[in-house]
Amino acid sequence: MTDNKLSEMNLPGDLKNLTIDECNSLCKDIRGILVKTVSKTGGHLASNLGVVELTLALHRVFNSPEDKIVWDVGHQAYTHKILTGRLDRFSTLRQENGLSGFPKPNESEHDSFVSGHSSTSVSVACGIAEAMKLENKNNHVIAVIGDGALTGGLAYEGLNNAGKSHTNLIVILNHNDMSISRNVGALAKYLSSIRNKEKYIDTKNAVDQVLKKTPVVGQPISKVLSASKTAIKGVVLKGNTMFEDLGFEYLGPVDGHNVEALEEVLRLAQSMHRPVFVHVNTTKGKGYAPAERNPGEYHGISKFDIATGNPEVSSSDSFSSEFGRELVNLAADNDKICAVTAAMKYGTGLQFFAEEYRNRFFDVGIAEQHAVTYCAGLASMGFVPVFAVYSSFLQRAYDQLFHDAALSEQHMVIGIDRAGFVGEDGETHQGLFDVSMLTSLPGITVFSPSGYAELKYDLNQAVNKYKGIVCLRYPRGKDTGAESDFAEFADYSFENRGSDTLAVSYGRVSENVRKAGELLENEYDIKCDVLKLNKIYPFDSEMIKKVSGYKNIFFFEEGMKNGGIAEHLMSAAVTEGFRGNFRITAVEGFVKQASVNSQMKKYGLDTDSVIETVRSAVSGEK
Repeated sequence: MTDNKLSEMNLPGDLKNLTIDECNSLCKDIRGILVKTVSKTGGHLASNLGVVELTLALHRVFNSPEDKIVWDVGHQAYTHKILTGRLDRFSTLRQENGLSGFPKPNESEHDSFVSGHSSTSVSVACGIAEAMKLENKNNHVIAVIGDGALTGGLAYEGLNNAGKSHTNLIVILNHNDMSISRNVGALAKYLSSIRNKEKYIDTKNAVDQVLKKTPVVGQPISKVLSASKTAIKGVVLKGNTMFEDLGFEYLGPVDGHNVEALEEVLRLAQSMHRPVFVHVNTTKGKGYAPAERNPGEYHGISKFDIATGNPEVSSSDSFSSEFGRELVNLAADNDKICAVTAAMKYGTGLQFFAEEYRNRFFDVGIAEQHAVTYCAGLASMGFVPVFAVYSSFLQRAYDQLFHDAALSEQHMVIGIDRAGFVGEDGETHQGLFDVSMLTSLPGITVFSPSGYAELKYDLNQAVNKYKGIVCLRYPRGKDTGAESDFAEFADYSFENRGSDTLAVSYGRVSENVRKAGELLENEYDIKCDVLKLNKIYPFDSEMIKKVSGYKNIFFFEEGMKNGGIAEHLMSAAVTEGFRGNFRITAVEGFVKQASVNSQMKKYGLDTDSVIETVRSAVSGEK
């Protein structure tokens, strides 16, 4: 089977007409499409390579969109997109105005729910299944969740309710022993103990075949079959699984790369019309050797060369890696420093700390809420926990930040990675909400360094000088701006040109604003002072007094306008007596996928846009 043949099919309906040999051929073709496309667009490769057969089997057994498939996290849904009529647009994956890297209902009727964060699928599917039941529909809802996502607490809240729901709900565990980093903890060990008993299904089926041919006197054959299955499971699995204890019928483990076996177990689950848990073993990165060898590195990757794998996959030059290396340096002189990650050791640069100080490194799984409260516990005993987490995932731990950390005045450091625009990952992953969230809580200090040297300075301050929650937010990627010497860094800095107009910014946008200030003076004869914030919250009282003396203030912020630093500064300045013009350029609404440069331009934060905003306003006043 070829790409052309696939494009000629009426999908997903025509998949049901294929033979098993044709299915295996199609899976090989799909893997080729995945590798070829992601090598050009970047994206989540290893997770998608692992679920090709599972996705095909799902669409052959069930009838989407009448039956609903809910993908947990969603970055394992690329094959689903291909098999639901989006092959012709698949080359636009994660590109501006192209296909999303995650399921989106407004993109296709086959995408039942938005899913960019982990551990949500069971709760969503439980709600959809209950709604179908209320409407007297006999369709099924299938939640596909990875073993990594099962380390998140929300998954258990969903399982606890789903098991007793009496609905047509099927939960499929895609078990590959990986999230982004290798899974850890008691659950990972428990699932691995089951994973190694894959012969259960084969043994059960063999006994079924024998019993079907054996006459039984005095009782229905179904009772004998049921008792036999239970006895076999008791021998192979040593008792009930935790999922059966929660109310599910448990099926598996089954080979996730055997289409025929997958279809058999899915049809069995379909026939039960009750909550069923299907355990599927897969290999993350299946079919592409570099991804199989190193699935963590190929979880989310940039463009790469198919033949070699491209060294960009293992780039060591980034804010994440600089944060991790500097933390190692600080830990050498302070044995109270601990590092905590939520299953993202490599993504946040903590692999260096894990290697050097293993006994002080803690991976708590995909459990950001637990991570914050866990850090609060460490802090209460005099340790200095440093939790490195993506901005979009820290959102999940707001209550813990409030109740367990801020309220009890625990000293912890939070490295907020991927702050600001993240580009092609789209709406679910933009790091634009952390500032509004954090500054609503009393006693929190927030730094936003613009480069590596400032990042190191801020981390040193956060660990050794400040108390309470101290956050350092920094962008995805590399340092692109020029900085002063380390010793000259401060909470804020002014470039004074003797003007009554001031441009304010922080983070990586500050370099664009600095350049704009120079060009405004040199090319447009407009003098504009520039204020660069490093400690963005709370404000220094002397800085507020200086700001309040200006006639025009322009604030450029790579974050949400509502509750952002610009609004806080405007309020503080007005309280201090400011009565001039205050204009805010920031983000409003959800930001769609595009390159970071495109997003900067669209929201008026690139150098040219800053120049035009200031120039047009000042010229208009003149």
